[in-house]
Amino acid sequence: MPDGSVRKKKAALRKILRQKMGEADPATKQSEDEAICARLIALPEYERAQAVFCFVGTGPEISTLPILRHALAAGKRVCAPLCLGPGQMEARSIGSLDELSPGAYGIPEPQPNCPPVAAGEIDFAVVPCLACDREGRRLGQGGGFYDRFMSGRRFPAFALCRETLFAEEIPQEPWDQSVDGVVTEARVIRARVS
Repeated sequence: MPDGSVRKKKAALRKILRQKMGEADPATKQSEDEAICARLIALPEYERAQAVFCFVGTGPEISTLPILRHALAAGKRVCAPLCLGPGQMEARSIGSLDELSPGAYGIPEPQPNCPPVAAGEIDFAVVPCLACDREGRRLGQGGGFYDRFMSGRRFPAFALCRETLFAEEIPQEPWDQSVDGVVTEARVIRARVS
């Protein structure tokens, strides 16, 4: 399938998903967020991890504050994404949530003086998505930040996704990075990797 066709399918899917996300009931969203975070924290991969990378969910995204708080309280090395420019980000270590402040796109991110963390030092990653499918293919916002960040990774990565946004199949381009699993409010889906 030509790349242009895949890009158009992804753009159309993003539009539908963003609309669905915007229509979500706040009380339902909060309940789902709490259940998703609890399932993630119970994963053995997370429990074993000494260094955890986690996105900071805002707006209609899944709030990851419970994960960040738990990891900090558990004494894990916690890192979050710092946007460096279009499509480029890096992991930066934080010692408290007070070290996050609005950055690129208004998303809370580590302050520039927070120490960088090399990909080889990360044991586990929590990544965002608009939608995911059973094979671990994720549809992001379209900026390529996480595809570049996860390229060549050696750490397990799990995406957080609401059941209502879980998809049968996500169109994929050659550079799209899949995840090892998807956590929803109802289940953990381990990706079927061939």
